[in-house]
Amino acid sequence: MSKSVMEPPQEVAEKHTCYHCGEDLKSEVIFLDEHEFCCEGCSVVYDLLKENDLCDYYAIDGSQGISPGNSFFDGKYDYLDLPEVTTKILEFTDGKLSCVNWHIPKMHCSSCIWLLEQLYRFNPAIRSSVVNFPEKKLRITFDSTKIKLSELAAVITRVGYEPYISLNDLEGKRIRQWNRIKLYKIGIAGFAFGNIMMLSFPEYFHLSSSSIDQDLRKTFSYMNVALSLPVLFYCAADFFKSAWNALKGKYMNIEAPIALALICIFLTSLYQIFTETGPGYLDSFAGAIFFMLVGRFFQDKTYAGIAFDRDYKSYFPIAVSVLNNGTETRTPITDLKKGDQLLVRNQELIPADAVLLSAEALIDYSFVSGEAEPLRRKKGDTIYAGGKQTGPSIELEVLREVSQSYLTQLWNNDTFGREKEDQNNTLAARINRYFSPTVLVIASLTFLFWYFINDNPETAFRAFTTCLLVACPCGLVFSSTFTNGNLVALFGKNRCYPKNSDAIERLSKIDTVVFDKTGTITKSSEVEIAFVGDDLSPEEMVIVKTIASQSSHPLSRVIVDFLSNVKASRRGLMGYQEVPGAGISCQWGGQEVRLGSAQWVGLQKTEAAAGSSQVFVSIDRQVPGYFLVKSKYRANLPLTISKLQSKGFDTYLLSGDKPTDQDFLAPVFGNKSNLLFEQKPEEKLQFIRHLQETEKKNVLMVGDGLNDAGALRQSNVGVAVSDDINNFSPSCDLILEGNRLALLPAYIKLAKAGQNIIKASFGISVVYNVFGLSLAIGGQLSPVIAAILMPVSLVTIVAFTTFTSSRAAARLLKN
Repeated sequence: MSKSVMEPPQEVAEKHTCYHCGEDLKSEVIFLDEHEFCCEGCSVVYDLLKENDLCDYYAIDGSQGISPGNSFFDGKYDYLDLPEVTTKILEFTDGKLSCVNWHIPKMHCSSCIWLLEQLYRFNPAIRSSVVNFPEKKLRITFDSTKIKLSELAAVITRVGYEPYISLNDLEGKRIRQWNRIKLYKIGIAGFAFGNIMMLSFPEYFHLSSSSIDQDLRKTFSYMNVALSLPVLFYCAADFFKSAWNALKGKYMNIEAPIALALICIFLTSLYQIFTETGPGYLDSFAGAIFFMLVGRFFQDKTYAGIAFDRDYKSYFPIAVSVLNNGTETRTPITDLKKGDQLLVRNQELIPADAVLLSAEALIDYSFVSGEAEPLRRKKGDTIYAGGKQTGPSIELEVLREVSQSYLTQLWNNDTFGREKEDQNNTLAARINRYFSPTVLVIASLTFLFWYFINDNPETAFRAFTTCLLVACPCGLVFSSTFTNGNLVALFGKNRCYPKNSDAIERLSKIDTVVFDKTGTITKSSEVEIAFVGDDLSPEEMVIVKTIASQSSHPLSRVIVDFLSNVKASRRGLMGYQEVPGAGISCQWGGQEVRLGSAQWVGLQKTEAAAGSSQVFVSIDRQVPGYFLVKSKYRANLPLTISKLQSKGFDTYLLSGDKPTDQDFLAPVFGNKSNLLFEQKPEEKLQFIRHLQETEKKNVLMVGDGLNDAGALRQSNVGVAVSDDINNFSPSCDLILEGNRLALLPAYIKLAKAGQNIIKASFGISVVYNVFGLSLAIGGQLSPVIAAILMPVSLVTIVAFTTFTSSRAAARLLKN
């Protein structure tokens, strides 16, 4: 493929732009495939895109590529391959698949997102790349056996998106970056606004009657023009850029009417000043931009406040087992420190990066990488946070403290998310599509009315510009986003932790609630337990406790507590297997040991004990007896179910246990047909699907996250109930502390109240727009007052939603 370089005629340099980055062509132009490029870097990027069949990038609305610049050179990122650097840069690695999360400062639009999420097409070793646009972060999963970290950084840099890697990244620190540009713009606009008003005092009080005054008036007017120029070209630049990019994409966003209004005010002012037909409206022009920038800044700060609550207050109620001189204690993950020794059982989450102290581990990293095949690790290996142990319990030593933001990221991993419509984005797109053209039509009709029918050009221009400024859909979009964000924080403060605001919206539409039994509506910490059958020998009790202590299932933990005086063995277990809904098996020397249901240990028929669960023991195919476990139900369970049913909710019970408590539970749930026992995990999932597809129900599934992950994921809203066990599940939409289960009806009520608050705040926004437009159409509103009304409306909505949602939470969730 040939390239040619030539000196274009002067008019070409003025009229033509680079095909890749959109910059004006300078003295040198590179021609390639009948396209013109401003530099070698842009042509190389185009070549890369074409080679990988990615030229669809240039068809995206508003796409403007980025030139890689001149700072890149071969070997620039070789330092990333040093072992001491790699371990600090990587977010996760299992020796093959690795993850890195880099800050990409040059990311700026939808075309950037599209290109960065197509990185796998540049190199097959890149498995996936996911953009977090608000934070300008790019999370890449790649095969580290096929591409080095330095090569990965080079791939991104060659397409124009150099990752920002600083010393703080290598030291594991994160410095909160503060964007001062918005503050600079507000300061400059405010300075210009104040000084233009001061220089316009003679006009305000009609003091320019003498010839000297006339000369001063001209001087002051020209000074006002000079002060307004940086406001126009710097402070208001974002409004114009956004509007222009939208128009190039053949649609009109909310910035377009604002940009048009500002241009009209500025040009009208210039006309009046230079023709000496009037003083102009430069004070209103600067004031409008100042107050709109203040409003945008307030909006951004509000969003940032919500994000802060999300990162630091919505912690997960997960407790982990910490070993101290051989004694096990339950500790919240927030209290873990470097050097703590952890005991992690089968199917429990590893909450922090740690070193394996046990001889061997089998780690499921599917939460992180999406790969379902568990990986074997040996003593001394680093185990990354987010994995799950899938065999006997293991001991670990913490390397780094828990990162709650990392756990939040795991929870929101798209690998486990359902494809659901984002109501907020749909609403915003719908408003943007119709609102701005409607406002432009109203403003144009108003202008025509005042200019031609009433023969009042001055009022016509003022009414036109104020219509464009005062009518803004920001409040409509902002009310939904902020209300849901505030509700997420309120739910978290009341010990219910939603994954995101969309989970709250879906919770408000629930009409059916399905409960799991063991560990969900029963309390594992308050049970009556006895062993029925032949007395176990001391050695057999050691065997049973050792095997039961490997599992995180509530019944296994009950047995371990019952055998508290027995010291478990530290021997390694061979052939360990735990089947959800059935039991545990392993090899103890030459013996096969099983704990679980009657069928699991080989018994065909057994008599169910009323109100109790049975855990049978089989040692070398001999069944000496079973543990009879009578669980206590959570406080106010009948009242909780009754409240749900009184509000029109259908309630069901799905349990893997035998129907031992049917006589007690039938009156609670209404009738026996709503109780399904001896359900395997896949049968629970199929029942949820039947309710959704056949009966068109919106289902809330309440489980413990252990044997019902599939049902939690299939349901419209999945709630994992957590007591003091490490049952983090990416399949759930909410995590609820066990002692708050009785408040489930109140949480649903709060979600519904949130939707009513959104509708009410919509009403406030509509009233504001109607009131502002009526004044603007009547020519009774000045541009600066129109601009002031925008942040005032946002403040009103924030105050209203904060007050009403907080009052609703206090009223519905009071103890």
